[in-house]
Amino acid sequence: MIAAELAAGARLFNAGDWWEAHEAWETYWMTAEGQERAFVQALVLLAAALHKRWAHGSLTHRNFFKAAVYLDNLPGEYGGVDLATLRASVWEALQTPGQRPQLPVN
Repeated sequence: MIAAELAAGARLFNAGDWWEAHEAWETYWMTAEGQERAFVQALVLLAAALHKRWAHGSLTHRNFFKAAVYLDNLPGEYGGVDLATLRASVWEALQTPGQRPQLPVN
């Protein structure tokens, strides 16, 4: 389960509204601290990568790999999200039209 403050962004992310999720999480990121800040930053970057995937190839991969740095410095599971699964599903979605990774929302 992710924190209540992140749930609205997760719902947007799951609906495929990646830029809107990016904006919702970016606002929260400004006040987050420590590991939570790193987690939110990774989510912001993953949402941006998904948003830009078809029109901005190099930006897409740059955002994904920046997110990976944050994810690599977090425990394997954070906020009820298996980070390895999230990373793999976003990478697959970046390569496959129509794929939409999901975040748990509670």
